[in-house]
Amino acid sequence: MVTTLNLTLEAHDLTCIRGHRVLFRGLGFSVAAGQTLSLEGPNGAGKTSLLRILAGFMAPETGTIRLKTNSGEVAESEERGQEVGWLGHKDAVKPQLTVREQLVFAAALYGGGDIDGAMAEFGIAPLAELPGQYLSAGQKRRLAFARLKLSARPLWLLDEPLAALDTAGKALAAMTITTHCAAGGIVIAATHDPLGVSCETLRLEGRA
Repeated sequence: MVTTLNLTLEAHDLTCIRGHRVLFRGLGFSVAAGQTLSLEGPNGAGKTSLLRILAGFMAPETGTIRLKTNSGEVAESEERGQEVGWLGHKDAVKPQLTVREQLVFAAALYGGGDIDGAMAEFGIAPLAELPGQYLSAGQKRRLAFARLKLSARPLWLLDEPLAALDTAGKALAAMTITTHCAAGGIVIAATHDPLGVSCETLRLEGRA
């Protein structure tokens, strides 16, 4: 469980250019422990690009990102990435591996975790021995959330986290986000749908 109560993420003067097109310029915001930030805006406005910049997957054209934790301040993208739990728009489910095998791999990668507990929490325990290729889109999303929970990382970056989930799945996702923030984590989510949790909103309009 995350207990990084002094966690803060600060972004200053971020500019993102993709394909010679400015997606956003001079963007700044701050998110503290226990908060959820919803990134909203039309397709192509730069929501996913901003998440990738925050995760350290790509560099901004200008600007700085600083993550403050109990251990001190992190400015380098590679170090920041070690604090990030990522849930992308694609679920990264290996078709040949069973649900359990995928979570065993995730637990080993992140240093442990309660695999059976994660499967039970996200309603995929009955699918434990089923290869990923046979999962529905919603079941893959639940598996992705279980993998995220096993990461035990304080900063969650979520790209369309509610995609493919039914009503029960969306309620479970909202509860998971709420629990993570209550334990001192931060959630930043790009979404077209209401997250179902108390959150701040940052709207990206995009630029021609």
